[in-house]
Amino acid sequence: MAFAQKRSDEIDGLESQTRPPDGLDREAPPAEVAALARRRPPAGQNQLAVVIRRFARHRLAMLGLLIFILLALMALFPGWFSPANPIKVVLSEALEPPGLTHPLGTDSFGRDVLARVVHGSRVSLFVGLTSVLAAMLAGIPIGLIGGFRGGRLDNILMRFMDAILSFPPLLLAVAIMGSLGADIRNVILALGLVYTPLFARLVRSTVLSAREEDYVLAVRAVGARDRRIIFFHILPNVLAPLVVQATATFSFAIIAEASLSFLGLGVQPPTPSWGQDINEGRRYIQEAWWTVVGPALMISLAVLGINFLGDGLRDALDPHMRTAQ
Repeated sequence: MAFAQKRSDEIDGLESQTRPPDGLDREAPPAEVAALARRRPPAGQNQLAVVIRRFARHRLAMLGLLIFILLALMALFPGWFSPANPIKVVLSEALEPPGLTHPLGTDSFGRDVLARVVHGSRVSLFVGLTSVLAAMLAGIPIGLIGGFRGGRLDNILMRFMDAILSFPPLLLAVAIMGSLGADIRNVILALGLVYTPLFARLVRSTVLSAREEDYVLAVRAVGARDRRIIFFHILPNVLAPLVVQATATFSFAIIAEASLSFLGLGVQPPTPSWGQDINEGRRYIQEAWWTVVGPALMISLAVLGINFLGDGLRDALDPHMRTAQ
């Protein structure tokens, strides 16, 4: 009797474990089961919603996003912020202080500082974005191939990346610009080459850890090709750190472009550029401080906003690295 009672309790326990969830009868028709399945969002959609909620709760990230949107609007629609011509020379209005006609004053050539600051955002954002894209297009394949293949090829690729990293980034960019000449395309090429190792080494380190995971070994065991393993199973794990690295490199590129323009190796006059405007205004900084303050504040604001945006993306994509808020 005791054995029979124990057996009955075990059967009742198994029935309770296999009982269907609330809202779904044991003999529910297939249509009801399908409706419940459709009501449940996909796993990827759930993950995206979680990332968006984390990002929205990050106050500094939202501030950075607002700053970035403002800069993007300035670059796309400069006439909304200043209708003045940024390259029009009016020597009779040179070095005028800020006022109603010129909210940020004029420079030594009588050009409106606000107009030049607004139009200068086009150059800074364009160079920063395209140089980061160039570095990613070169660095991601190098990191994927080196990390997945390993061996001698990986050693050769990484030693080449180490050789680039051994030079200070700005000094290497100056050397490249000195040999290629001052031109916006050469600025993009130089900065793209300088920042390529950052993405190559990041991708390689992620691939080295991912290629030994059980899911990669499993798909390889069933005969999946290397290309499919890389693009469908390894590359998605690299996207989150890549986004964070891209935002950080974006701010580096803005500072580097301004530095090259300040040295006369970047964008050439009369095209507006924040670094170039600081170089022209530094000679009059004591009697006309506004010629330097405007573009300098824009550089600081752009870098600060992009860094805030990157911090928020990092915390949203990788909860283990969340910073204290």
